[in-house]
Amino acid sequence: MPLEGKSAAAPSFAAKKTRYGPGLKDRAVTVYDKPSSFFKEAPLDLQHRLFMKLGGTHSPFRVRSEPEDPATERLAFTERDARSGLLRRLHERPALLVSSTSWTEDEDFSILLAALEKFEQLTLDGHNLPSLVCVITGKGPLREYYSRLTHQKHFQHIQVCTPWLEAEEYPLLLGERLAGGSGRRRGLKQGEQGGLDLSMKVVDMFGCCLPVCAVNFKCLHELVKHGENGLVFEDPGELAAQLQLNQFRKNLRESQQLRWDESWVQTVLPLVMDT
Repeated sequence: MPLEGKSAAAPSFAAKKTRYGPGLKDRAVTVYDKPSSFFKEAPLDLQHRLFMKLGGTHSPFRVRSEPEDPATERLAFTERDARSGLLRRLHERPALLVSSTSWTEDEDFSILLAALEKFEQLTLDGHNLPSLVCVITGKGPLREYYSRLTHQKHFQHIQVCTPWLEAEEYPLLLGERLAGGSGRRRGLKQGEQGGLDLSMKVVDMFGCCLPVCAVNFKCLHELVKHGENGLVFEDPGELAAQLQLNQFRKNLRESQQLRWDESWVQTVLPLVMDT
């Protein structure tokens, strides 16, 4: 990130691990990415509208059992009484796992598929786990390849869909609140090949108070604090075990995270004004 004036001699980086080179250690400034203000926990009515739209083309969002009252507008996660207008989350809704990707070779989603297989086996072995809906958003060259792989798995307790979301819809999906043990959700971020680039996708998930399961890489600890705001895994077995947990959202709510503009004012603006 280039700076003008005297501070042009003080380079800035997105992670401490990237502050390398002779004489840079003491002068470099770490400017962490922060979520934009629209990445936040979403109101239930906006969530319901999004689920209605997604249910039109993706079966995991559709109703699993018809309501007794035909006036009730029921989906997989929410329902609205058309007479009273009352909107609520279903108590027995599935767990919701969300990830986003550009579907390129540097993001190895075979880790996720292997973890889903292990999660499915735990359910078949009698573990008391909810059904799981895995939503992977984005466009890219390997999208169809992984879609075919998931369809070949023939999961009984897991549904996977790969919708394309508009820019204003993605924060709504991330911002779904949790209520009760049957509504667990995690954000999954695969590791970058270079290993020194903290993911903006994880930052956005944190902005929505969404706990993250992330595959480990060199500077991940600067963003994901294992056991505090998310979990770090090394292999599919660890990820499958982490999908059974439900915590950390309270920590994210109480962390009073800075937003992008606030972080810029506190960290970068003083450098720019130092002329």
